[in-house]
Amino acid sequence: QVQLVESGGGLVQAGGSLRLSCAASGTLYKIVAMGWYRQAPGKQRELVASARNNGNTDYADSVRGRFTISRDKAKNTVYLQMNSLKPEDTAMYYCNAAEGLIYGGEDYWGKGTPVTVSS
Repeated sequence: QVQLVESGGGLVQAGGSLRLSCAASGTLYKIVAMGWYRQAPGKQRELVASARNNGNTDYADSVRGRFTISRDKAKNTVYLQMNSLKPEDTAMYYCNAAEGLIYGGEDYWGKGTPVTVSS
Protein backbone atom coordinates (compact mmCIF):
# COMPACT_ATOMS: atom_id res chain seq x y z
CA GLN A 1 0.00 0.00 0.00
CA VAL A 2 1.02 3.58 -0.65
CA GLN A 3 -0.24 6.60 1.26
CA LEU A 4 -0.20 10.09 -0.24
CA VAL A 5 -0.74 13.34 1.62
CA GLU A 6 -1.06 16.61 -0.30
CA SER A 7 -0.52 20.12 0.99
CA GLY A 8 0.00 23.63 -0.30
CA GLY A 9 -3.35 24.47 -1.85
CA GLY A 10 -5.13 27.72 -1.19
CA LEU A 11 -6.55 30.92 -2.58
CA VAL A 12 -4.42 33.04 -4.89
CA GLN A 13 -5.01 35.87 -7.30
CA ALA A 14 -4.62 35.40 -11.03
CA GLY A 15 -0.98 35.66 -12.02
CA GLY A 16 0.18 34.37 -8.67
CA SER A 17 2.01 31.19 -7.71
CA LEU A 18 1.51 28.19 -5.46
CA ARG A 19 3.58 25.11 -4.74
CA LEU A 20 1.84 21.85 -3.98
CA SER A 21 3.57 19.06 -2.11
CA CYS A 22 2.75 15.37 -1.88
CA ALA A 23 4.43 13.19 0.71
CA ALA A 24 4.43 9.49 -0.06
CA SER A 25 4.89 6.55 2.29
CA GLY A 26 4.50 2.79 2.15
CA THR A 27 5.69 0.31 -0.47
CA LEU A 28 7.32 2.95 -2.62
CA TYR A 29 9.63 0.54 -4.45
CA LYS A 30 6.59 -0.50 -6.52
CA ILE A 31 5.98 3.04 -7.80
CA VAL A 32 7.13 3.90 -11.33
CA ALA A 33 5.58 7.35 -11.69
CA MET A 34 4.03 10.09 -9.63
CA GLY A 35 1.89 12.93 -10.78
CA TRP A 36 -0.79 15.50 -10.23
CA TYR A 37 -4.35 15.45 -11.47
CA ARG A 38 -7.09 17.99 -11.00
CA GLN A 39 -10.85 18.02 -11.06
CA ALA A 40 -12.94 21.14 -11.40
CA PRO A 41 -16.62 21.16 -10.40
CA GLY A 42 -18.70 19.40 -13.03
CA LYS A 43 -15.67 18.21 -14.97
CA GLN A 44 -13.72 14.99 -15.25
CA ARG A 45 -10.44 14.50 -13.48
CA GLU A 46 -7.54 15.33 -15.80
CA LEU A 47 -3.81 14.84 -15.79
CA VAL A 48 -1.85 17.97 -14.96
CA ALA A 49 1.71 16.65 -14.83
CA SER A 50 3.55 13.41 -14.27
CA ALA A 51 7.12 12.37 -13.56
CA ARG A 52 8.44 8.89 -14.15
CA ASN A 53 11.30 7.23 -12.27
CA ASN A 54 13.52 7.59 -15.35
CA GLY A 55 13.14 11.37 -15.14
CA ASN A 56 10.70 11.80 -18.01
CA THR A 57 7.94 14.33 -17.39
CA ASP A 58 4.66 15.06 -19.10
CA TYR A 59 2.36 18.05 -18.90
CA ALA A 60 -1.13 18.94 -19.99
CA ASP A 61 -1.05 21.45 -22.82
CA SER A 62 -2.98 23.92 -20.69
CA VAL A 63 -0.22 24.12 -18.05
CA ARG A 64 2.96 23.52 -20.04
CA GLY A 65 5.36 26.38 -19.50
CA ARG A 66 3.59 27.53 -16.33
CA PHE A 67 3.73 24.45 -14.08
CA THR A 68 6.74 22.36 -13.13
CA ILE A 69 6.70 18.93 -11.52
CA SER A 70 9.66 17.71 -9.51
CA ARG A 71 10.45 14.79 -7.24
CA ASP A 72 12.69 14.64 -4.20
CA LYS A 73 13.36 10.93 -3.89
CA ALA A 74 15.23 11.34 -0.62
CA LYS A 75 12.12 12.89 0.94
CA ASN A 76 9.65 10.69 -1.01
CA THR A 77 7.92 13.89 -2.04
CA VAL A 78 6.64 15.23 -5.34
CA TYR A 79 6.04 18.91 -5.93
CA LEU A 80 4.02 20.95 -8.38
CA GLN A 81 5.20 24.51 -8.81
CA MET A 82 2.38 26.52 -10.35
CA ASN A 83 3.15 29.95 -11.78
CA SER A 84 1.07 32.45 -13.72
CA LEU A 85 -2.08 30.92 -12.32
CA LYS A 86 -5.36 31.50 -14.12
CA PRO A 87 -8.94 31.27 -12.87
CA GLU A 88 -9.39 28.18 -15.02
CA ASP A 89 -6.74 26.44 -12.91
CA THR A 90 -9.24 26.41 -10.04
CA ALA A 91 -9.82 22.79 -9.04
CA MET A 92 -9.16 20.12 -6.47
CA TYR A 93 -5.64 18.83 -7.07
CA TYR A 94 -4.88 15.18 -6.41
CA CYS A 95 -1.55 13.46 -6.05
CA ASN A 96 -1.21 10.13 -7.85
CA ALA A 97 1.29 7.30 -7.58
CA ALA A 98 1.32 4.61 -10.26
CA GLU A 99 2.43 1.12 -9.44
CA GLY A 100 4.50 -0.79 -11.96
CA LEU A 101 2.56 -3.36 -13.98
CA ILE A 102 4.78 -6.11 -12.64
CA TYR A 103 3.38 -5.34 -9.18
CA GLY A 104 -0.22 -5.08 -10.28
CA GLY A 105 -0.45 -1.63 -11.80
CA GLU A 106 -2.57 -0.09 -9.08
CA ASP A 107 -3.11 3.66 -8.84
CA TYR A 108 -2.95 5.38 -5.48
CA TRP A 109 -4.56 8.73 -4.72
CA GLY A 110 -4.34 11.37 -2.06
CA LYS A 111 -7.40 13.11 -0.68
CA GLY A 112 -6.70 16.26 -2.63
CA THR A 113 -5.87 19.88 -1.91
CA PRO A 114 -8.01 22.74 -3.21
CA VAL A 115 -6.68 25.50 -5.41
CA THR A 116 -8.77 28.59 -6.05
CA VAL A 117 -7.58 31.32 -8.41
CA SER A 118 -9.49 34.57 -8.25
CA SER A 119 -9.69 36.96 -11.19
